Amino acid sequence: MGISAKTDGNQRIINIDGRFDFSVQGEFREAYEGGSPGNRFILNFASADYMDSSALGMLLLLRDYAGGDSARIELTNCRSEINNILEISNFQKLFAIS
Repeated sequence: MGISAKTDGNQRIINIDGRFDFSVQGEFREAYEGGSPGNRFILNFASADYMDSSALGMLLLLRDYAGGDSARIELTNCRSEINNILEISNFQKLFAIS
């Protein structure tokens, strides 16, 4: 469980497994800082079963790192519980969610 990442061309793919909360903050930062700010970031939530408000803050830090408004970040394979949290927080305005 935790965070794993790999680079594929100009994409940084980050897999989130289990709980996405403050306990994985360091792992998550290392995962996205392993890619360059110009990368496209794809966050795979297929194995994530929990997300809290600290995770929302971590996503915003990734967005800043990746270039703010020009960032290319996609959140994929979100379960309904996680998708609801993202919708309530209006994150669909900041990230591509599929």
